[in-house]
Amino acid sequence: MLRRFAVASEPYLYSAPALILIAAVMLAPLALGLSYAFRDVKLLNPFGAPFIGLDHFRELIDDRTFARALKNTFFWAGASVVLQFIFGLILALLLNRPFAGRSIVQALVFLPWAVPSFLSGLNWAWMFNPVVGPIPHWLAAIGIMDTPSNILSDPHNAMWGPIIANVWFGMPFSMILISAALTGIPLEPYEAAALDGAGPVQRFRYITLPALAPALFAVACLTTIYTMRAFDLILAMTGGGPLDSSNVLPLFSWQFTFQQFRFGIGATIGTFAFLIVFAVALAYVRTLNREAEA
Repeated sequence: MLRRFAVASEPYLYSAPALILIAAVMLAPLALGLSYAFRDVKLLNPFGAPFIGLDHFRELIDDRTFARALKNTFFWAGASVVLQFIFGLILALLLNRPFAGRSIVQALVFLPWAVPSFLSGLNWAWMFNPVVGPIPHWLAAIGIMDTPSNILSDPHNAMWGPIIANVWFGMPFSMILISAALTGIPLEPYEAAALDGAGPVQRFRYITLPALAPALFAVACLTTIYTMRAFDLILAMTGGGPLDSSNVLPLFSWQFTFQQFRFGIGATIGTFAFLIVFAVALAYVRTLNREAEA
């Protein structure tokens, strides 16, 4: 009996160190952070906080700033993911064919992803500055702006600055995943389609897109997760302003937690963001499981 138990438990013993490390580093802090949403946590007495139920959630539901941050979060994530997806697909298709200097171009395209995102935000904030940056002058030269001005100070357009910076920063990641999927598509279907008279658009529509569907779904889910939890670009470029026009849930949580020391409200905002990311991650994992079973 003991021998059978030892044999059955052997795989779990091998994985026990990793599971203990995951529980200590990830699960325990996550559970503690989520518990803060239901307690009135004070800076000088974090472990003696009384349980207050859903009071923090009721306060946020009645807060217009939270509603705006939630709306901004969906706009920030949606626009960033769609643009990263489109430009990443275009770059992957362009770089899929061999040409002179392709390795150099691939390295240059990959370079933005190697730059720290906060530093990228500072660089883009400088580029949008109408005094020393080139972008406002370019936009004025082509007629989009009447005079060079900083869109980061415009409540109606401020969010587009971090979105453009995030697309530039995250586009190489999308390109890498799509390029890896492109290399796995065999050439025979393309050759057969060309013999049947199919043009480039038809080959892309009926061969490339169906073959890339799993990779494209993975790109969409992963970039959504990364974008939903990121706020350092916005912090570096706008700080959530002006008038909270570029504030998002992670940044809103950071402001309450580390500027106002309202840990309970900060944890509650983080709980909303966590549930959104968890829903996207769950859809991604379920799709992977269905593909593995198929």
